[in-house]
Amino acid sequence: MDESVVAPRTLYVVATPIGNLGDITARARAVLGAVNAIAAEDTRVTLDLLRHLGQSAPKVLSVREHNENQAAEGIVQLLAAGQSIAYVSDAGTPAVSDPGARLVRTVQDAGFAVVPVPGASAVTALLSASGLVSTAFTFYGFLPVTKKDATELLETMKNTAHTSVFFESTHRIADTCTLLAATLGAREVVIGKELTKRFEIVARVPSAQLPEWLATEPARAKGEFVIAVAGAAANEKVAPKVLEAQKWMAALATELPPARAAKIVAKMTGVSREELYKLASDS
Repeated sequence: MDESVVAPRTLYVVATPIGNLGDITARARAVLGAVNAIAAEDTRVTLDLLRHLGQSAPKVLSVREHNENQAAEGIVQLLAAGQSIAYVSDAGTPAVSDPGARLVRTVQDAGFAVVPVPGASAVTALLSASGLVSTAFTFYGFLPVTKKDATELLETMKNTAHTSVFFESTHRIADTCTLLAATLGAREVVIGKELTKRFEIVARVPSAQLPEWLATEPARAKGEFVIAVAGAAANEKVAPKVLEAQKWMAALATELPPARAAKIVAKMTGVSREELYKLASDS
């Protein structure tokens, strides 16, 4: 262990490249070469990275989603013995839509230091090349699996003033583009495919045109995706109480006549009956 680079009894959470291996930071390289052991989401991926860096592998431990709780206890024991440990996921930053959060909490709860070693991020990479003004943004990870839950989340994005960002996978991207077109209207969307890799694409597309854009070239649907949804303009925003009223009207629609439902929801939310009738007729 090189104590000029790492300290004993410390867990280093190390970001690794999201595609282009040239994006490894000098600090990440130094830490990976100095720790007593590396905990990895996939030991094979990490060993490939170490070979690329020309570094000999220290002890490499498997800490993945399905064994994270148990493996974290073993990491704590190594830290208690005075060792330094680095944790890496397959790509990007651990604990951001990847395993790692439970390991970090267990180590912190045991009284040991956790040090971040930042690096490449698909989220900030897309935002930097999106052309969207993003003084604030919300990152949602992956969309929910069910269409109903995904649609509800997209409705939230539609009515949010700031940029929304989420990940998507190859096998869901076509359905997601169709859902974006149906939900967002004419909203501007920036789609990033295979960022930092050979077949990288960053494209700004009106949401209504996304299905056509994706279908134009079959290769566009292959890879890993990051999607940014532009925030709502001032005249597009829906007041929170109206959003709440929409949910209540939808919930009561199958049980009560529109007039009765509108009367109840008007009392609950303060939204006028006339507006509630319109919500009922538009749904």
